Amino acid sequence: MSEEATTADLGLLSARLEEVEGYLHLDETRERIARLERESAAPGFWDDADGARAVMEALARDRDDVAAFEAARSLFEDAQAALELGDEMDDDSLREESQALAERLSSSLSELELSSWFTDDLDHGDAIVTVTPGQGGLEAQDWTEMLFRMYLRYCERRGWKVDVNDAPAGDVIGLDRATFTVSGKNAYGMLRADRGVHRLVRISPTDAKKRRQTTFAGVEVLPVLPDDIEVEIDPSDLRIDVYHASGPGGQGVNTTDSAVRITHLPSGIVVTCQNERSQIQNKASAMQILKARLYEQEKARREAELDELRGPKHEISFGNQIRNYVLYPFQLVKDTRTGIETGNVSAVLDDGDLDQFIVGYHRWAVSQQAE
Repeated sequence: MSEEATTADLGLLSARLEEVEGYLHLDETRERIARLERESAAPGFWDDADGARAVMEALARDRDDVAAFEAARSLFEDAQAALELGDEMDDDSLREESQALAERLSSSLSELELSSWFTDDLDHGDAIVTVTPGQGGLEAQDWTEMLFRMYLRYCERRGWKVDVNDAPAGDVIGLDRATFTVSGKNAYGMLRADRGVHRLVRISPTDAKKRRQTTFAGVEVLPVLPDDIEVEIDPSDLRIDVYHASGPGGQGVNTTDSAVRITHLPSGIVVTCQNERSQIQNKASAMQILKARLYEQEKARREAELDELRGPKHEISFGNQIRNYVLYPFQLVKDTRTGIETGNVSAVLDDGDLDQFIVGYHRWAVSQQAE
């Protein structure tokens, strides 16, 4: 890359760095860190364990933001110094080092920009993801399993922890559904970009005539509610059934009635969980998912508009998809909202390379709001 191009890159990155500093309100963040540190050092701080944990989580999040910005600024200074020294000594290796540092900085700034776009406190927390088969019969169950594995790979790439709540096998192939909880920084904010209908086009693996098949699956993303958000549930409104777990879970999982199905009678919402070792653990996980769904329902009712947490509800079928995955007659993954696409389908489905779509969606959404 030429010297002029590298200098231009650093100029753009400098402007982005200043913008991010403004987005993050770092002066206010540093003041909040100091206040939370004083609060956490006060006598009796841990008397209220839940409140103390919330303070420590907020403190860790603020410290991470400041540390990430300082690291980005250090990268910029190193890149600038390498470029200046490379020019002074006419050393292409130093210019190449500057460019490599600039690329790392650009990636870091993208992460900081993304975090700054999340204005709801729930965006910074954990997520409950459910993948459900749509049109396509048995093929849709297979597609559900493919998406489930794609998201597991994506979470692994992000360093997020995944707890599988419920993933029963389909009648012949694939999964009947998959529900899992994702724990990590900005997990809900990031993953809500993928809620909606996902469409797969491929040669059917179950068709002897090898005909092309179009298949659909729906992705629901809910926030894990923090302890300070109360969702009142009358125990008399619940029907709780227990049964033998049918999915994987290790030795002994099928020998007891550990699986739990909770039906909320007034709303008709049904939640199942069977992947924990004990009935008590499965019930706790199912109640967490039920509370998230009831919270979503109540928020939609109160605001009298489209469901803000799940997004528009559509039939899981043609015409409603947010993303197309085409394996035949060509290979392409394309987001119908942003227009972002790639021909490297394997990287997306097999390796969970979703950032281009998820980050791209949030950048697009912010630009739409600004118009």
